[in-house]
This record gives sequence, structure tokens and C-alpha cells, in this order.
Amino acid sequence: MKILFVYPENPITYWGFQYALRFVSKKASFPPLGLLTVAAIIPSGYEKKLIDMNITKLKDKDILWADYVFISAMVVQKDSVREVIDRCKMLGVKTVAGGPLFTSEPEEYDDVDHLVLNEGEITLPLFLEDLEKNTPKHLYTSDEMFELGKTPLPLWELINVKKYATMNIQYSRGCPYNCEFCNITTLYGHNPRTKSAIQLLDELDVLYKSGWRGGVFFVDDNFIGNKKKLLKNILPALIEWMEKRDYPFAFQTEATINLADDQELMEKMVRAGFNTVFIGIETPDEDSLSECSKMQNKNRDMIKCIKKIQSSGLQVQGGFIVGFDNDRHSIFERMVNFIQESGIVTAMVGLLNAPKGTRLYKRLLGEGRLLKDFSGDNTNFTMNFIPKMDKGVLVKGYESIINNIYSPKKYYERVKTFLKEFKPGKMASTHISFEHVMAFLRSIIRLGIIGKERTYYWKLIIWSLFKRPRLFPLAVTLSIYGFHFRKVFERTVF
Repeated sequence: MKILFVYPENPITYWGFQYALRFVSKKASFPPLGLLTVAAIIPSGYEKKLIDMNITKLKDKDILWADYVFISAMVVQKDSVREVIDRCKMLGVKTVAGGPLFTSEPEEYDDVDHLVLNEGEITLPLFLEDLEKNTPKHLYTSDEMFELGKTPLPLWELINVKKYATMNIQYSRGCPYNCEFCNITTLYGHNPRTKSAIQLLDELDVLYKSGWRGGVFFVDDNFIGNKKKLLKNILPALIEWMEKRDYPFAFQTEATINLADDQELMEKMVRAGFNTVFIGIETPDEDSLSECSKMQNKNRDMIKCIKKIQSSGLQVQGGFIVGFDNDRHSIFERMVNFIQESGIVTAMVGLLNAPKGTRLYKRLLGEGRLLKDFSGDNTNFTMNFIPKMDKGVLVKGYESIINNIYSPKKYYERVKTFLKEFKPGKMASTHISFEHVMAFLRSIIRLGIIGKERTYYWKLIIWSLFKRPRLFPLAVTLSIYGFHFRKVFERTVF
């Protein structure tokens, strides 16, 4: 039996980094880790191919080759998903779908032949068993949570790693917190489930032997959900593995702000090769934090916490939200001031939305305030509910935040604030490739010669060369990121 795995196209978004990827001649930021893992679950007797539509076009002959087309996607990919499903229907090829989008909104995809939802390690074998007996059902679901120690190695041979800017890996699923707007706990539960150190190192070995050198993103929604296991088992194993191989990878992940409370944890993460961590800051307003149950962020000096994390060697990327019921008109200026003072360069500010399955969605449904489905892109000036603040005032205030923090002047000021205070780990990966050199040369042309930010660009480049030479590559990278962020927002703002 022939199976074609299809990963739909991502629209241009903040985290898509499409404009930045052009500087390094890459097609996509990350490979489709979910599909690669699903492919590994399916027995070797099946013929398998994978088309990542962010890398190459999906052709009719690809679909016609297959007996079944397997699709996995995030909510933001739903337009491309619809195109793939319709094409398969037209060509008479059956579809199998799973992953976050379909698990969250199964009622929207009744025309998919087989919905294999929730955790694929549990539901996919059930589907395959029925398929072998020629009795496959339309819907497969399960409330069980899979023990990650039994998850197979992703089938990396299905992709060309050179087409991607960063590889990805999963260590854990689940988060102990209960933020009202987040659907992670709905999908993966509150109890963080983790892989073993041996399992994790096996996955890194495969990437290493493939020739990959560079960034590796731990896709965990909260990497530090089980601190005890990290400190005693996982991080020591990672440190030893990385030291033996002269730090071939630079790790990044997601965590909560209470990472700042554990100096030992931060130090070990840096020694293991981590240099970047995304943190959901959300808002500087205490009332809004209470509203969304972001209790881990309350009653603390978040600026101080952020700077402590960055001075430990971890660059903080931050997520911010406006549109909470408790937000007042002062929130827009407060948000700008907070972001500038914190030195968070990659600061994604979005309007609040309510994904299906979240406590926020259920609350707003009960209050009669829901409007439409969530697009998956909370930086495109849309909301799927009626806010308490006047919608016009809210959108205008949001626009003022974006105009401020991503103007060349404010953005480059923030980069410099960060670079002055950032203290990278001594063992941080410093591998410079031909692609990095070409990216720098392209940045000179696009940002330093024809770009409207050229004055700020050259001031930063010269300053970093003389004042923080070790951080010069990072200064170039952040300059390129700024170009991408401005291009994303200028479609609707600038």
C-alpha cells in the first residue's frame, strides 16, 4: 500500500519567518515533525513519500501515486488544508487526517474519509488494524495519553534537511498550568509526559549522522514542566553528548517565566547548548493576568526575571496579548514601554482570540460573544469574539503598539539593549556556514544599502563589531528578523 504524507502550506505569518528565510536560501523554518513521527509508526511494509508544500508543490501525479493521503496541520494552515482535501476528492484518492487542526475542529472535516485524532501513537494503530481487515471507520478518537517512552524515532529520511532553517525534536507533551486562552492542555493534558534521556540522545544521533549542524528546536510547549527530571537526568545527559561532539547544535525551546527562579536550571540549560527560550509574557497588567489564569506570571517583577534569564545566556522571545476584558486604554503604552525596557527583541504581540476547546472559548460561547472560528494567526488584526473594549479603539491601540516596537528606531534600540545585557554561554555553538556568510552579504544589500533602516543597521553592525564582537552574528540575525517582522505587518499597518 502506498501512503503520501502531505504537510499543507503555511501562510506568511510572524513565526513563519518567510522573509528571513530568503537570506539563508531556505524554504521553511521547520520540518513537519508530526508527520515524520506518524510515518515511523506505520509498518515498513508500506511505501511512503512526504510532500511538504512549503518546500515543493503538490502535483496531481503525487496524489494519484498514493492509495491514501495522510494530512496533518495546524489551525493556521486551514486554507491550504481545504485545497488538499478538495484535490484528493476530485482525483478519487482517500484521505486520512489528524493532528491539532483536525482534533480541535473535527466537525469541519466530515468530508475527510478517515479522521485519526488525538495522540497518533494510540489511534493510528487502531486505524491500521482495521485497514488491514478492510473495515476502516470514519472516526478514531481516544482520551488516553500516550507514554512518550514508546514513541518511535521520526522518519527523517523522508525529507531533505538542507531545505530547512532549523530541525525540531520533542521531549515532552503537556503543561501543568491552565491559561484560559491556551488549548495545549486540552490536546495534551496537564501532566507533562517525557521521553527518556537515551531516547532523546538517539534522536539527536540521527540528526547528527544526517550531517545536520545548527539550530534544533525543542517543540515542547513547556520544556521545564518536569524540572526534577531535567536537572537530574536529561540536562546532564545532553551536556555530556554535546561536549563530546563539540556542540554541533544550538537548542531553543519554550518555557514559563518561573524559569528565572531556578539558577541551576538555567545554567545547565546553557551548558547543554540552549541559547533561546520563548516565554508567554502576555501582559504587564496584573488584573488581566488573573483574568486569563496566568498565575505563574503574577506577583513578580517580570522585567527583572527576563533580564535574569538573558544574563544567564538565554535569549528571551516573548508572546504578548491585548484584548483582555480587564485591559484599559493605558495598556497600549504600557505594553510598548515594557517591551522596550525588557530588551525582548522577538516580541510577538497579538490580539486575543479563543481557539476551540479552550476555557476562554467556552466562557465566551456562554456569554454569547463568539463571532467566528479562529484563523490561527493572532497578528492579522482579527478577533473571533466581541471584546469588552470598543473594537475600533482596541484595533487602533494594537496598531500603535506594532508601529512603535517594529519601527526601525525602536526595534534597533531594543536589539542594542538586549545585546548589551546578554551573556551567552561559553560553549554556545559558533559554527559559521557558507549560508551565514551569504546571509550577511544579502543583509548588507537589502538592509544596509536599499533598506529604510540602513542608518540603524550600520550603527548596530559597527557597534557590535567593536563592542560585542562575539555577538556580531546574532546582531546580523536579529537585523534580518526585524526586516521579516516589518514585512509581515506592513501588509496591514505600515
